Amino acid sequence: MARGDVRLYQFAPPDKTRPVVVLTRDSALAYLSTVTVAPVTSTMRGIPSEVALDEKDGMKSPCAVNLHNAVTVSQGRLGRRVARLSDDRLREVCAALRFSLGCDMV
Repeated sequence: MARGDVRLYQFAPPDKTRPVVVLTRDSALAYLSTVTVAPVTSTMRGIPSEVALDEKDGMKSPCAVNLHNAVTVSQGRLGRRVARLSDDRLREVCAALRFSLGCDMV
C-alpha cells in the first residue's frame, strides 16, 4: 500500500463499495493500523475540494476525489488496488485537502 493508491473500500450501509485514495504518508503506513482515505465519487460538482479523475488516471469513467469527506479507516479493510495516481495528480489532491481543511488560508 502507498500514498496515492486508489483502493476499494466497503463503506457502511447504505453506502457501497467504492474507490478511495490513500492519503496517509508512506513513512507512517507501516506503524499504523489505520489509514486516512478520501472517497471517489461519480458526482462531480467542480468545487475546489474535489479533484477530477478520468481514464488517464486509471479510472473506468470520469469521477472525482472528494476531500471534504476524508475519513480514517482500518488498513485491513482496504481492498485491492485499482489505480495509482501520478505525482502531479497527487499534488492536486494535497492542494484540495488543504482547501477542504482551511489550511490554504494560513
